[in-house]
Amino acid sequence: MSWIDTLPHATVADGIVQYFAPVADELAALEQDGVVSPLTQFGLIRFRGEETATFLQGQLSSDIRQLDTGVAQYSSYSTPKGRMLASFLIYKLDDDYLLQLPVELQASIQKRLSMYVMRSKTKADDATLDVALIGVAGPKAATLVQAVTGALPVGDFSVQNWEGGATVALSGGRYQVVVPADQAAQIRQQFLQAGAKPVGEPVWRLTEVRSGTPWVTAATQEEFVAQMANMELIGAVSFSKGCYPGQEIVARTQYLGKLKRRMYRVRVDGAAQAGQDVFSPEMNGQASGKVILAAPAAQGASEALVVVQMSSLEHGLHLGDLNGPAVEVLDLPYVVA
Repeated sequence: MSWIDTLPHATVADGIVQYFAPVADELAALEQDGVVSPLTQFGLIRFRGEETATFLQGQLSSDIRQLDTGVAQYSSYSTPKGRMLASFLIYKLDDDYLLQLPVELQASIQKRLSMYVMRSKTKADDATLDVALIGVAGPKAATLVQAVTGALPVGDFSVQNWEGGATVALSGGRYQVVVPADQAAQIRQQFLQAGAKPVGEPVWRLTEVRSGTPWVTAATQEEFVAQMANMELIGAVSFSKGCYPGQEIVARTQYLGKLKRRMYRVRVDGAAQAGQDVFSPEMNGQASGKVILAAPAAQGASEALVVVQMSSLEHGLHLGDLNGPAVEVLDLPYVVA
């Protein structure tokens, strides 16, 4: 039985906790308090073995060697044509490397990576049922993490070990607690006792949108080169590490100035979802780009990350078709050149 099955008041669909209360109440808690969310939308691929770092260095876009300094990093895995098959948050627990990605992609990406292990002294397995992830966000997030774990990571993407688990500091004042699955319900309860409000996956997804963190899902696989989704702006691409699948395309895009699409954060009235097309009048009926991540926001609106033609911004953007709701471009926490 999953630890999620023990949570009271949780509405669960396909193993993912959707909500505990009306979305308006959960959104209000995110703005005013601290919230705690079971991150069951993510799966974990665990790599073990003395040649793991070398193997991953040759497959992923980030510099895996940096993980030995006690930090986490975003990364991506692409086709030889440079199109992203998956995006990850990667960190080490003891000698294990954990690749965190949307749970719907976990099995297929683990299988694909394992095909290339060959004689390397490393092995991949599914850690999703062994390791639980709990997200903490909101104005009181740091206070809550300190109270429950007794330790607080210093600086974005630092990893703080504590008795019973580890905490990864994410951008936007958010934290992710990594614990054994059999202890997750108890630790989540400690956060509630410390004053955290329970929220489901859509509210956590909104924090990802606001932090400008793209997640490749089944709806957007092979749609984007890494820079289109701002991956190099969040530390997910190294231009000095050497070869990996798609590296030539990524490097050419960076150094020859051929990037025509970028990712922007937007607001739109009504619902939006990953994979939806975004249109602009100057594209002569063709889509300008796609939604890569979207989440419900206040007053029935959505906030989303969209990858669109940069030239379309001055002409306006619309969701779904040219007669669809207008898209308002919002700020990101980093500069998009």
